[in-house]
Amino acid sequence: MCDGSVSMSMAALSVRPVVRQDAEILIRANLDSRSYHAPWARPFIDLNGFESWFARSVTGPDVGLAAWYGSDDDPVGVFTFSQIVMGAFCSAYLGYYGMKAHARTGRMTDALRLVLDYGFDRLSLHRVEANIQPGNVASIALVRRAGFRQEGYSPRYLKIDGEWRDHERWAALAEDRPGRRRGSRITLPSV
Repeated sequence: MCDGSVSMSMAALSVRPVVRQDAEILIRANLDSRSYHAPWARPFIDLNGFESWFARSVTGPDVGLAAWYGSDDDPVGVFTFSQIVMGAFCSAYLGYYGMKAHARTGRMTDALRLVLDYGFDRLSLHRVEANIQPGNVASIALVRRAGFRQEGYSPRYLKIDGEWRDHERWAALAEDRPGRRRGSRITLPSV
């Protein structure tokens, strides 16, 4: 699986595993984007929340990635591969959210494509599934642009804010993607 030392980039956009030093910048970006995330996402907004999320990426079955524009102080979005199962399944769930400062720039679409390349190429996944509430039209449009296809509808799928919410199931398969993204490459960070 992920060795944590690899990043993927497309021009000024890069995607890499989150490190503890990213906490302050990601917390600030999440705070600045709270109204933008509502009601669909409730990302961490303090150090305790970051540490809880980050711990699952370090010691658990999750891989937490962030997309950055230009430098490592301008986050575009956060992505989590969770419940990764290998063996005959080679599958994971994908959760994500974008930052308000990059809304409607196309950067989340490019970032999601790089994240899929990371999942398929670096984590050796065969399938990535995203479950999205039907009213979240922006998120549905995002996965469509990235090549996901709708596979089904799950009534009362996840309990969010104390209520069971319906979700659409969207998935991307490694063999269905249209090949390597132009300009996409794996790079090792300088030491």
